[in-house]
Amino acid sequence: MKVLNPSIKHHLIIGVVLCLWSFLFAFFTRPFEHGYMDLQVWIRVSVGFSLATFISYALVGLYQKVLFEKISKWNILLEISTYVLFYLLYTVITFTYYKGSIIRGNYDFFRFFSLIIVNIALIFTPIIFLLRRYSIKLIPKKEEFITIKGDNKLDFLKIKKDELICVSNSQNYVEIFFLENDQLKTKLIRSSMKKIQYDFDFLIQVHRSHLIN
Repeated sequence: MKVLNPSIKHHLIIGVVLCLWSFLFAFFTRPFEHGYMDLQVWIRVSVGFSLATFISYALVGLYQKVLFEKISKWNILLEISTYVLFYLLYTVITFTYYKGSIIRGNYDFFRFFSLIIVNIALIFTPIIFLLRRYSIKLIPKKEEFITIKGDNKLDFLKIKKDELICVSNSQNYVEIFFLENDQLKTKLIRSSMKKIQYDFDFLIQVHRSHLIN
């Protein structure tokens, strides 16, 4: 994934979704059952694991925002690093909680990692991937302006790119059709269709005298 949504807000929402999913997963699947855990204990266990998920992903969100602001780019290796950091934090937090007074777990670190963390990672990874992909769609679109210039210095039109409707040839002029406050407007500019098409290659020629956005 070569694009990143650096918004802390959006990634905290992802953290909440993962937190809720982690609670349900831990509560209903009970990945480790030592035979002495009643319902009340399993609720506390599930809450602990879900909070570990949220804290781990929240720290990942902070890490990637700082990193992105520093280097102003994103690539697959950096994306992979966020997963590695998440599972590293998640493993440390959950294992510490697992060995604490609430669970008093019997597994050593190697067994805990191979039986619990690996299985959770196999389920978590595609969910995290899909949520992060969706977060990219939430990136606010920047308004892009274009300036259509005529032969004279004072003959120009500056509008938003998505407000340009079409351009029509009118002898020695081109007629620009555009939206302004949701109203259709036109402006004549002394220029040629060929120059307009060269300057704005996103326009599509549908007729020798007409270009559309």
